[in-house]
Amino acid sequence: MAHPVKSCRIFWRHYRRVPLQKCPYAWRDWLLDRGSLTKRLIKVSNGHFKVSVSRQRWGKPNLDERQLLKLAHGQYALIREVELICHGEVWVKARSIIPLATLSGAEKQLARLGERPLGEFLFKAKTMRRGPLQIASITSGSARRAQEPVSARRSVFYIHGKPILVSEFFLAPVFK
Repeated sequence: MAHPVKSCRIFWRHYRRVPLQKCPYAWRDWLLDRGSLTKRLIKVSNGHFKVSVSRQRWGKPNLDERQLLKLAHGQYALIREVELICHGEVWVKARSIIPLATLSGAEKQLARLGERPLGEFLFKAKTMRRGPLQIASITSGSARRAQEPVSARRSVFYIHGKPILVSEFFLAPVFK
């Protein structure tokens, strides 16, 4: 699976001001929040939160992911795909790209997170810096299904200057 989104076209854009048609008011609070999504989901679910790893493997990131991370063609990275579950329901699907060079020093532990949230690690790191947010326009050839994202965002996090790309695909339950 190339993304946690099947049969959809994804167009990532960086905006100085996000147009209303790209991000309705009801979604802005979630999509444009630069704080920890993990912490927020734990809070709004009153602790009924868990991470389920769908897949974690070494692979070649997609072209747009490689370009954002400035990785050479053919360079492998750790690709981690998870579901963020609140009250037993998937609210967010996330895809993280962790280049091999990032997995050195204290960041070696990122390869062994298991069911622990990546966001918990990122937001505890004193050297963490977050790059600009990009918002996705998701188009689908079929009618929306409950497990299909309605909107997405991504950004590159830097820990000790080492990049990690995190893409978050929001499902309808988040916006209820």
